[in-house]
Amino acid sequence: MKFEPHDYQRFAVDYIIDNPIAAVFLDMGLGKTAITLTAIERLLFDDFDVSKILVIAPLRVASTVWKQESQKWEHLRHLRVSVAVGTAAERLAALQAKADIYVINRENVKWLIHEHTSVTRPFNYDMVVIDELSSFKSHKAQRFKALMRVRPRIRRIVGLTGTPSGNGLMDLWAEFRLLDMGQRLGKFIGRYREAYFQPDKRNGEQIFSYKIRPDSEPQIYDKIADITISMKAIDHLPMPELLSVEHKVSLSEKERRLYDKLKRDLIIEDMEVTAANAAALSGKLTQMANGAVYDDNGDVSVIHERKLELLEDLIESANGKPVLVAYWYKHDLVRIKERFSVTELKSDDSIRRWNNGEIPVAVIHPASAGHGLNLQSGGSTLIWFGLTWSLELYQQTIARLYRQGQQSRTVTLHHIITEGTIDEQIMAALSRKERSQDSLINAVKANLGG
Repeated sequence: MKFEPHDYQRFAVDYIIDNPIAAVFLDMGLGKTAITLTAIERLLFDDFDVSKILVIAPLRVASTVWKQESQKWEHLRHLRVSVAVGTAAERLAALQAKADIYVINRENVKWLIHEHTSVTRPFNYDMVVIDELSSFKSHKAQRFKALMRVRPRIRRIVGLTGTPSGNGLMDLWAEFRLLDMGQRLGKFIGRYREAYFQPDKRNGEQIFSYKIRPDSEPQIYDKIADITISMKAIDHLPMPELLSVEHKVSLSEKERRLYDKLKRDLIIEDMEVTAANAAALSGKLTQMANGAVYDDNGDVSVIHERKLELLEDLIESANGKPVLVAYWYKHDLVRIKERFSVTELKSDDSIRRWNNGEIPVAVIHPASAGHGLNLQSGGSTLIWFGLTWSLELYQQTIARLYRQGQQSRTVTLHHIITEGTIDEQIMAALSRKERSQDSLINAVKANLGG
């Protein structure tokens, strides 16, 4: 195909070329892979500025998307792309092949750096592209530490993501530490935290969480603005309307007593359900809100069927139109399957059949609904049976339907919320995180007319 870029795509290509360090926050569906490959092609063959490029991406994207995109567009067909996934032997063979671009999944970054630490096999990539920069938001992660060891050898680096601060602005420190080696947000997380945040939840001297200081947001945005651009799909593409609806279900008195007992005492003796700490309690309460809970032996105790009943109503009200249902726990999936005829979207064939309109009700887990998965041809209705605290997974799942190519005028999100439970806190947290991220995106929005 002949690549005829939109104005925003030309802008983004030029930005990557003009900035050796570039944070590019692109909404899903804006063509970040084609944009980046076009910039790489020019840097390789027009400017002779780079010679060997490493792309780090989620497994599904690393396995297929980058090579497919290079073969899809006429001006990129001559790029040699070697995909280093699979066994260690397969990865080594791919890294030793003659290519311009080497693509590896993020889980193997530590292995890759280890393989390139000797004189005989040096780390000699002069450009690195991190597809989904947000997956490097933890400075404690092995992938972050490994890449930081070789960061001084990298002349050009690009960080791509649509969700740069899924859990708040604290995420940005590690991402930009990797990009600019601490020039803008500092070299130490402690100093960043002290400068821009204040203690939030604490128990005496122990601090559990931090919140942004009232005047810190614009200061952070100003610090990173010179190497950062953002673009939202709704500003550049014809997008459908996005309609979000909450449906409340209520627990009976007996069910409410069980929920409150676990919340208060961290244990339900009769059911052998115990929460050892706050994180475990959060998970158990979320399960109970969904209708079932794992006991201490790993068996499932059913609490209620309120969400299943409402799910049935929503499926019926779709009047035969395809519906995609997002679940979180395995027992959610089991109980949904027992009640409805559904298809899991987990294979290429099931995804093809969904996009062909052959599946009336499909189920998907947010962790498997991420990058590179296009489902917009199959339907426009998404029902959240179980919620996730992760804004990134939440937005990525929605973006499977809400993206360019969606034929419906409206994409509808249904959230099934159990009243008076942790569900309401999760929804509030997602909204709060989304507002914070939107503020960041708007602060560094690309000015195409500038």
